[in-house]
Formats: sequence, structure tokens, C-alpha cells
Amino acid sequence: MLNRGARWVVVASTAVCLVLLQGAGAPNGGLPLAGPLPSGAAGAPVPERVGTWNICNPCGSGNDFGRATEIATYAPQVIALQEACVRDVERIRGYLEEVYGLVYRVEYGTVLRNWNRCGGLPWRPGGYGQAILSAAPMTDRVSVAYPDGGSEARGYLAVTTLVGGRPVRVFNTHLAERRQAEVRAGQVRVLAAAVARHDRAIVLGDFNAVPDAPELTPMWALARDTDPGCRPATTDADADADADAGADACTTTTDWDRKFDYVFLHGITPGPHHVRPSPASDHHLLYTDLNRSQAPS
Repeated sequence: MLNRGARWVVVASTAVCLVLLQGAGAPNGGLPLAGPLPSGAAGAPVPERVGTWNICNPCGSGNDFGRATEIATYAPQVIALQEACVRDVERIRGYLEEVYGLVYRVEYGTVLRNWNRCGGLPWRPGGYGQAILSAAPMTDRVSVAYPDGGSEARGYLAVTTLVGGRPVRVFNTHLAERRQAEVRAGQVRVLAAAVARHDRAIVLGDFNAVPDAPELTPMWALARDTDPGCRPATTDADADADADAGADACTTTTDWDRKFDYVFLHGITPGPHHVRPSPASDHHLLYTDLNRSQAPS
């Protein structure tokens, strides 16, 4: 039997534990104090804006609030995330809604369940792969693992959602690592075959290949990257267009001065394209505003 004093100690300790557990249920144990977003921040999801970002696991882990702040600053209608742990994405969504008032739906394209990479319990490891955040509902989700992932399982996620107020098929992929060009070639063939089934599509992701890499040829045959200076120049007119491209054209998308990340449009005309470095990842956030008159129909 515990005496009265000991019982009070147990009750108080239990109360403290409950408070701590409740705090741990919120993103990163509670909501941070948000400073103002940069001047010119969107303030609400931009209907014609699509983006992609490899959020870098594990180098960005522990900075989910920073990731959410980057997304809130540009507020694309749809953003594709790679190297995404489910628990990180849930925290990011929590911050977007609770701190910045931005409500995003989510669909996952998990290719791994890995305790070392994404935490969780040894018998219930966290999911890792692709995620798509959309301000509009998503339907017809398909998650495909490539037959050969290379050194790590890889795949693509596809959904139908609204961009510019009209439905469009959106793909999100992460291809095999840099030195595995032959593996990427097989993955691109699988992806391109899926994209070709649609009259109009948006293909987002980290392709781990520079624009002139031979394995990207099937994608270039189907789609145009929104970065006009980074498509292979096959004619003098293309070369002239590349030379006249704007300041953001052909900007590298990684901290190691390579363009690996793409916003490919199939049957859609792009508007302005932007590349934004971030301390929250070794990849830069890309986004494009589609020409409203050419938004998906």
C-alpha cells in the first residue's frame, strides 16, 4: 500500500506524462511560433501552380517546420515530394494548416518501410517514398514500384486532381541513383508508357539525371520541361530559344550544381518557371505557373 504522500507523487507524475504525450501528438511536440512569410508570399494555394521538391531524407529530418514554411511561401495547388517519410509529411501538413491556414490533401506512394530511415517501431516501420499534396481532392490513385529499383526500391505515384480548376493526371517519381543510368532507362520507359495514356499530364519529380542524359529521351519525346533552357536543343530554333530564356532558365536544382528535378508537361503549355534553393534540403524547390488559357481541360 502507498501512503498518501506517495499516491500524490504517482498522480502528479501521471499528469505530467499525459501532458507530455499530448504535446508529442502535435507536430514536433507543439506548434512553433511562426514569423511572417517573405514579402510576396502567396497566402493561399495558387490554382495554376504546380511544384516538386525532394525534401531530402535524412538531411532535412527534424526541419519539417522549415519545409512547411517553404511550401507555404509559394503555395502551389499541387506539390510532389520525394524522399518523403509519412510521419514527416504529416507534420508538414499539420504546420501548413495550423500555422499558415493552408489545407492540403495527401496521397502516398510508399516504396519502402524502413525503421532506420523513417522511424516507427521495429515491427511497424515508417513508410518512405513519394507523396502528393493537393489543395483539391485527388482520385484514381495509382502507386507503382518499378520492376528494377536499382540500389533502392523506386516507383511513381499518380493521381487525378484539379489544376487551374480543371482535372489533370499528375505523376510523381523518383528515379534510381546517379550512377545507375541503365536502371533509370528502364524506369523512364515504364513511366513514359503510363504518361502516354493521357492526352494531358503533369510529371513531377527527381529524375537523378541531367537534361541531356540518354535515358530521358522517352520523356523528352512526350513532354516539355517547364525550364526552357534545359531541354535538349535539336534545332537552331531551339538553340535560339534557349539563349533567350529568362534568368531562372536552366538553373541547377541541387546543392551540387546539377539539374535533376523536373516539371514535365504533356499536352500543356507552361507559364513562368522558378527554382528556389532552401536550407531544408539539398534539392531546390521548383514551381511553375501554368498559362491559365492552357490549363488542363
